[in-house]
Amino acid sequence: MSLFRHGFLLVDKPVGPTSHDVVQAARRAIKERRIGHTGTLDPAATGLLLLCIGKATRLQQYLLAWEKTYHGEIRLGWGTTTYDSEGEPLAPPRPVPDLGASVLSDLSTRFAGEFQQLPPPYSAKKVGGRKFYELARAGEAVPREPKRVHVQKIQLESVGAERLGFRVTCSSGTYLRSLAHDIGEALGCGGHLATLRRVRIGPWRVEDAVNAEVLANRPHEIDPRAFISLAAAVLPFPEVVLNPTALDHFAHGQEVVVREVEGTFVPGSPVAVRDRGGELVGVGVALAYLVRARTVNVAPRMVLAELETTTKP
Repeated sequence: MSLFRHGFLLVDKPVGPTSHDVVQAARRAIKERRIGHTGTLDPAATGLLLLCIGKATRLQQYLLAWEKTYHGEIRLGWGTTTYDSEGEPLAPPRPVPDLGASVLSDLSTRFAGEFQQLPPPYSAKKVGGRKFYELARAGEAVPREPKRVHVQKIQLESVGAERLGFRVTCSSGTYLRSLAHDIGEALGCGGHLATLRRVRIGPWRVEDAVNAEVLANRPHEIDPRAFISLAAAVLPFPEVVLNPTALDHFAHGQEVVVREVEGTFVPGSPVAVRDRGGELVGVGVALAYLVRARTVNVAPRMVLAELETTTKP
């Protein structure tokens, strides 16, 4: 299916399959082996998966900088070993305190911004080549290694008896199961993640995604709006446009100087590189940026495969 040769496909994952299952289904449906995804969803979670197809698989690491938005619910009263409904209770049920406006406001303030977060003991994070959940299942101690995460925005509301709804926009790598667990502990009653749905990754929304069942069984019915071409793809950092001569130098590993640039460039940070037709042709790194001259020096970091170049001006 040439329409989906190189670019990104938005998929709405249902409860049940793993993220890898969805990738495998896409490989069979599109008949393309080079497919990966950005940001794993647990089998019990639903929502947006961003599949990278063909040359776009080389952009996976750069897309992790996009923030993600989730909706879900926390079940209060007890925590679990896995921090979600799949695990065993950590302790007998405890009474849930009042969830008035002031309490929820304090929680929203406490869990917004940057802070250290411990991953769930049952997670795919690795230490010494072994995943945390492998250690936990074997009865071995799981390292307590916090990581810094950023929650840009969190909204909490009481949605029923012992249920707390949330809307969270956060950095990639934030564990929503840990967030649910930590909120339960802050309330003094324990809690675990009951439901989770990812609704946005950067500029892309789940409303535009193809249903996973359609992808697997009726790929000819995929709405073209679910596919993002390399020309339409937006990366989470500034971009430059190269003329044919500069593009040829860039493609052959040489530093280029780009004038009359728009935006702000931080030396050492990534730069998206496009040709004059708008096609995304690679990623560079800013070496120097002259604000008044609106000039930036860009060195190649990654050039997309199958790039055709020319030396004509």
